[in-house]
Amino acid sequence: MSRLYTISEAAQLTGVSADTLRYYEKIGLLDSPQRGAGAARMYSEPDIRSIQFLILLRNTRMPLKQMEAYVQKYAHKDHEGCYQLLDEHRIRIEQQLEELNETLRIVRYKLEHYQEIKDGKRKDY
Repeated sequence: MSRLYTISEAAQLTGVSADTLRYYEKIGLLDSPQRGAGAARMYSEPDIRSIQFLILLRNTRMPLKQMEAYVQKYAHKDHEGCYQLLDEHRIRIEQQLEELNETLRIVRYKLEHYQEIKDGKRKDY
């Protein structure tokens, strides 16, 4: 039997607040978890993995509406729909990475410039 986690433990394990977990449940991103004594939410290990995946999607800027669409497709075992949504999201993530890499290249250039000024190898102009 797998371990069950309280909402505060689930929040700590996933890095989100208990309020976020309740909100995700309210909007349908998460199924209502099992209930323990006093109707306290009790999260299973599969629940924790689902939450962690949702957080990954959120951290890669997937809009809530698309997260909701993914969850619905997953619940209906629409594997083709899940694949399509995630593939479209992968493309957006790759575009974000390209933009971040270009920004990083510019920041590194600026850092080299300022280091040369600090080292007296270049005048500030």
